[in-house]
Order: sequence, then C-alpha cells, then structure tokens
Amino acid sequence: MSNGDGKIKLGVLGSGSGSNMQAILDAIQDGSLDAEIVLVLSDNPDAYILERAQKAGIPAEVIDCGGYKTRFPDESQAAVAEKLKAAGVEIVCLAGFMRLVKQPMLDVFPNRILNIHPSLLPAYPGLMAWKQAVDDGARESGCTVHYVDAGMDTGPIILQARVPVIPNDTADTLHARIQEQEHTLYPEAVRKVAASLES
Repeated sequence: MSNGDGKIKLGVLGSGSGSNMQAILDAIQDGSLDAEIVLVLSDNPDAYILERAQKAGIPAEVIDCGGYKTRFPDESQAAVAEKLKAAGVEIVCLAGFMRLVKQPMLDVFPNRILNIHPSLLPAYPGLMAWKQAVDDGARESGCTVHYVDAGMDTGPIILQARVPVIPNDTADTLHARIQEQEHTLYPEAVRKVAASLES
C-alpha cells in the first residue's frame, strides 16, 4: 500500500490557518500516527496553512479555481486529483477547505477523502456550525470526521467527539472548545482509515 515504508501518504486541502493539519503533523511527529503529509494545497494564496506546510518542509501549492470565489470547477478538481495522485497520496484530508468536492475528485479517491466538521452531524451541516448550535439553544455540540460524498457534510461518519454547550457560551467560546477536540479526533480518524486500507 504505502511504498514499503509503512507510512500512509496524506494530501491536505485547506483554506485557512491549517490548525487541523498541524494537529495531524504533531501526531506524526510524536509517533502516534504512522503517516506522512506529502502535499498541501490551498484555494487561498494567503492561507496560513501554506506557510505551516513550508515551515515543515512539505510541498505546498495554490489551487487555481479559475477566478471563482466559492465554486470548485471540475477542471480544477481534476488537476488537483492529478497532483495528489502524482505525489502518491492515499488519503486526502480536508482541513477547513471551503469548497465542495465533487465527482472528479471522488472518482479518483473513492472513500479516501475525509473531512472534519464542527458539529455532531447530521446536526448543523454547512457554515458556522458552532454558531448554529448556540443560536439554536443546543445543549450539546462537537465535531465529526466523515468520508466525503457529493453532498454537503453528508458522507458516512468515521468518528465523533461530543462537546457540551455550557451556559453563557458564545459562538467563539464554543468554537474554541470544539477545535480542541478536533485536534485529537482528526489524527485518530486518519489512523482508523489508514488501518482499514492496510487490512
């Protein structure tokens, strides 16, 4: 599977600071995740995730989305899938990637694209899930790592972590506590999926 060195090869797509990529990298460096991030791609040229990757010596590139603000055009997805394949990527991790992944990538990496979402799916899909939870008066939130399918946050769930919503929580305070859980959950989910691929 992983070129004889036992390490599963990961590609990471992100649009923002890349804290979840950092959590995966930390798990690799402390020996709790036997993997290697071989390529980081971002649709945002100013995203800090690119800088994090460069500091860690990981190849990092900007995705050309043809000038579209939110769409991820098929030709861009096909080009991304090609780059990931050429780098030997076995699992694709979306880490705060703000565009919907569709068929061109799903066809190349079936059941191998993971996403982390800041709610207990199927509750609160879409943007600002932590704010949705607070606005709704929810008593519990959390985070979910799931396989990516053609819908928005609808793929099969791999792992979840629960986070209570406490009195006086704001969207920001809840989000910060959810992120703490994300940083433990994502490496664990990658480990689980990697093990299932190796078996």
